[in-house]
Amino acid sequence: MADQHEDTARSRNRKTRDGMVVSNKMDKTVVVEVTDRSRHPQYSKTVQRRTRYYAHDEENTLNEGDRVRIVETRPLSAKKRWRLLEVLERAR
Repeated sequence: MADQHEDTARSRNRKTRDGMVVSNKMDKTVVVEVTDRSRHPQYSKTVQRRTRYYAHDEENTLNEGDRVRIVETRPLSAKKRWRLLEVLERAR
């Protein structure tokens, strides 16, 4: 019981992001581009910011254009700090 509580407590404060796979050319790694929309503080215009995350894809199943949810994890390589949580939508 203590292990189950510890596991849920540990995963509760991990960040998750939804994004689009823009590259799958590496082995077991995909590049996910996440678009954040926010209001500009002075001009009140909606501003889009795009951030690219390197995520771990163990089975090499993702293709470009897939919508995915990634979750923060321990460092897996020099740039890879995220792993695949679920596939939201497959590319057509």
